[in-house]
Amino acid sequence: MLQKISLALLGTTAVVISANPASAITLQVNTGPFSSYANTKTVTFDDGTANDPNGFVTYSNITTNIVQGSVSGQYASPYGDNTKFLTIAPKDKNVAGNSGFVNLNFKEAVNYFGFYAGSLDDYNFVDIYKGNQLIKTFSGADVPTAIANGSWTSSDANKFINIIADTGETFDRVVMRSNGVAFETDNHAYRLASVPEPSAMLGVLAIGACGMMSLFKRSQHKVAVKG
Repeated sequence: MLQKISLALLGTTAVVISANPASAITLQVNTGPFSSYANTKTVTFDDGTANDPNGFVTYSNITTNIVQGSVSGQYASPYGDNTKFLTIAPKDKNVAGNSGFVNLNFKEAVNYFGFYAGSLDDYNFVDIYKGNQLIKTFSGADVPTAIANGSWTSSDANKFINIIADTGETFDRVVMRSNGVAFETDNHAYRLASVPEPSAMLGVLAIGACGMMSLFKRSQHKVAVKG
């Protein structure tokens, strides 16, 4: 009977694994300008630089990308955001942030990255890498519930976007780029893969508690036998 149960559980596990292809990425959104996920670190750009105060992510290809407010024909502050933010525009445009793209290199593997996106457009792109392998590319048009029409004031075009790797998957580089004016983001959040999610930690604690209970019962049984 136990052997049959074990085989049945093994079959269930195989189905779950096959239903989650390797290197899968999920996109979700939340309201507000900050991540709703736990155990995250955030880069706000409030000091006027693209430096991570936590020391885990390095930004490159930064020129005049850190701005504030809105300038017609150049960039628009994400809705409700009065602080400094990152803007990216094509290199052939004579506007702020015309570096074409910005690289984010993580010191350690991460399983989550999120950012507040302003006035989303279908020409705003994010590339997710693991080493030199491109895992996923998406545009503003791929964001769930979003309308990538470039609106400065619509909540449908100003979203906090969460990029979540499937269980066991990680990534270590993100490229943000734009084929038009412009791609505005703020409050970049990330979570190191070495930091377990709260639910995962609860699972570990539960397993530990069960193990301790089993050990206690075995100890009691040994004492009873010796007595």
